[in-house]
Amino acid sequence: MPSDFDGQVAFVTGAAHGQGRATALALAREGARIVAFDVARQLEHPGYALGAPEDLQSLHDEVVAAGSEALIWRGDVRDDSAISAAVKAAIGRFGKIDILFNNAGICFYGLSHELSEDAWDAMLDINLKGAWLIGRRIIPHMRERRSGVIINNASIASFRGMNRLSHYAASKWGLTGLSKSWAIELAPFGIRVVSIHPTGVNTPMNDGLAALEGKTPTEIAEASAGNLLPVPWIEAEDVAEAVLYLASHRARFVTGSPFVIDAGLLTR
Repeated sequence: MPSDFDGQVAFVTGAAHGQGRATALALAREGARIVAFDVARQLEHPGYALGAPEDLQSLHDEVVAAGSEALIWRGDVRDDSAISAAVKAAIGRFGKIDILFNNAGICFYGLSHELSEDAWDAMLDINLKGAWLIGRRIIPHMRERRSGVIINNASIASFRGMNRLSHYAASKWGLTGLSKSWAIELAPFGIRVVSIHPTGVNTPMNDGLAALEGKTPTEIAEASAGNLLPVPWIEAEDVAEAVLYLASHRARFVTGSPFVIDAGLLTR
């Protein structure tokens, strides 16, 4: 049976590792061609290791091994010129963009009153403004084609306050509001927009946060999450499966609503 994603083109940010990489590979295995956008270098904030150029290259190789195609683009989601160039290159090569997975994001701890302005700006600019900048360049193309799906990777932090993560929660609450507003604006053009809200995910970000705190990833996950199901975190592949569903024809009437993947955390 043909896949919903045969011939489709997915633009994935933060694609070098973690949830972005798992989703890019899952989509590729279903027949989608991948535009993998990632900064692929170290930044002052968050202070732990981000993706690297070799991660993007290995992603490219895995996508090709899965029988699909990949366009790799190094760029910062805060850099509109890099975004514009990537979107132009994607449309030039593949002719269209069907799916946007706004996944790029960072997380690091800090008491609100002790955060530097640079730290606050980095969190909001990458997690929230970056998603808007990417969307601003892709949405006109989707509107013209009257088709598309945008999935914004938010967090359970969109629904609760979090100790030492006020800046992170603010960015994710904002991303949820952006998603709902886009859903309203774009529905007349046949474009769906959904925010997804994972609990803690077993990714290199988890490892980086733990190292900064001098703890193990499991200790960080158990202290910050408290999932109802007996797991400290979910896997990046669990997020990828949610994206596959939401981007597919099976979810053709799902738009504007948050999609929670929280192992029961918010039920507590």
